[in-house]
Amino acid sequence: MRFRIQHETVYQYAAPASESVGELRLSPKDTPAQRVTGRQLMLDPEVAVDCFEDFFGNTVECFAIPFRHTRLRVRVSAEVETLPARDPGPAADVPVGAARRLDPQRRIALYHYRLPTSAVPLGAVAPPSRRGFFREDTPLREAVLVLNKWIHGSFTYQPGVTEVSTPLAAVLEQRAGVCQDFAHLMLSVLRTHGLPARYVSGYIEPHDPGRPQAERLIGAAASHAWVEVALPDGAWWGLDPTNNQCAGERHVVVATGRDYHDVAPLRGTYKGAASQKLRVIVSMRRKGRPRRTA
Repeated sequence: MRFRIQHETVYQYAAPASESVGELRLSPKDTPAQRVTGRQLMLDPEVAVDCFEDFFGNTVECFAIPFRHTRLRVRVSAEVETLPARDPGPAADVPVGAARRLDPQRRIALYHYRLPTSAVPLGAVAPPSRRGFFREDTPLREAVLVLNKWIHGSFTYQPGVTEVSTPLAAVLEQRAGVCQDFAHLMLSVLRTHGLPARYVSGYIEPHDPGRPQAERLIGAAASHAWVEVALPDGAWWGLDPTNNQCAGERHVVVATGRDYHDVAPLRGTYKGAASQKLRVIVSMRRKGRPRRTA
């Protein structure tokens, strides 16, 4: 598919800020399943932007506004081509026990994706353990798909009940949250069972224009989040627990990391009044099939 994506963030300050600095992770990746064919970044106020690659391979753009301003507007436009999802193949059919046993080189490369973080504690989610989702002899594919379905069926997508700082324990108690909460939940279960997995931020097409009656996908109002599991053959397999499906050509990857805090679309600080208004608008429109073939 070919998509045009627009992501606009506006901070309106109650009183002029004397200065501000920020980091952006809003640049879609080139991957085997997607290709970026165009991208533009617009800042208002207009200032110079520096760029670097972070520890996890994400493109980071940073800026500083050293003068008074009443608002900050960040607008990104991108054109991305995606390919249909490929079956993960035999690597997903190995037993869970075998998938846990990494050779030394892979163990080092995936070290950070097996550890707990403040947003992804280990041992916090009991039901998947009690129900035997991850028995030693269970095929990895089966275990992960059952977990994906369990999260989708057991938790309600409900914007506004959680924030970025809401602990996983609160999500478990209220059985509700948004895509980032469900991604953190899935990561907690996978890592608890010794399976390396990473957080993915990006975008998702809300509806398929070729199938008007198809169910609308959840999580398209802003940045979306899902999970990728490390497979024994070195590939990553994407799963979207919010929508109970594998990540495919309607998903666009922007950044990956251990949890949300590694991939936050915009982070920064400013000097000025504490009160501010935030507006985020995301659109993802299909332009047709890609010009290339798989």
